[in-house]
Amino acid sequence: MRKESQADNLRRMLKRKPAKVVAVCSGKGGVGKTNVATNLAVALAAMGREVCLLDADMSLANVDVLLGLQPKFNLSHVVAGQVDLESTIMRGPKNLRIVPASSGTFAMTDLAPAAQAGLIQAFSDLGRQPELLIVDTAAGISPAVARFVQAAQHPVVVVRDEPASLTDAYALVKVFSQNYGVTRFNVITNQSRRANDGRKLFAKLTRVTDTYLDVVLRHLGDVPDDRYLAKAVQEQRSVVDAYPQSPSGTAFLKIGKAVDGLPARREPTGGIEFFFERLLMADSASRGKVA
Repeated sequence: MRKESQADNLRRMLKRKPAKVVAVCSGKGGVGKTNVATNLAVALAAMGREVCLLDADMSLANVDVLLGLQPKFNLSHVVAGQVDLESTIMRGPKNLRIVPASSGTFAMTDLAPAAQAGLIQAFSDLGRQPELLIVDTAAGISPAVARFVQAAQHPVVVVRDEPASLTDAYALVKVFSQNYGVTRFNVITNQSRRANDGRKLFAKLTRVTDTYLDVVLRHLGDVPDDRYLAKAVQEQRSVVDAYPQSPSGTAFLKIGKAVDGLPARREPTGGIEFFFERLLMADSASRGKVA
């Protein structure tokens, strides 16, 4: 069988529909970031989209816990050459594909160049390329989180109506815009108690960013704090799957439509592997600055 040339490989990637990469982040923990990322992914899958959810919280991986799954393999096994990427993928609600993290034993951006190239190729070789990749990052503003946000097409900041969350969300936007060149952010307000609380919270955040920063914020939507959301967490299910008609379930479905409408920019290399190329290039650049 003829070995695929570089030209053949380039043509194959250019024919591929570009993947939309969304990085979900938060200035602090405890604001429901992973719940938002997971339910957003399930909502998009419920719309018939090919969706992959990547748990990129390498210290406190918990997407699998949230959905009651027990992964046998993760990305560290792929890098070690023990299994292929397909072997790590778990199936979630609505046929969602989930790539689990490894709870502190593996740092994607600390890999040797050969391992980085192998990981990029592993995602490129997936049998079915996802239309959307939802990345659940760690909380905070560490360089590792910043690189995921910088590499994605659409950063999504989760914030709730409490002083610490609002302050830390502003800090995240400030650091990522001034130090990493990210100037456009999407915002999801979470766990709002009253109908207009999310809109008011977004207005508070934009008043500060408009005054002090050169950024653009877009409010994707608001998720109310209802008893069905808490009930779904206790049941280790997504509220979109368990209680789709609940206030929080319908909110996630509405936000999913907003995310589905975000543009998928065509990049020179085409598919999902471009996200990982950008991620690892950003890591190399940041190391060069430190050096």
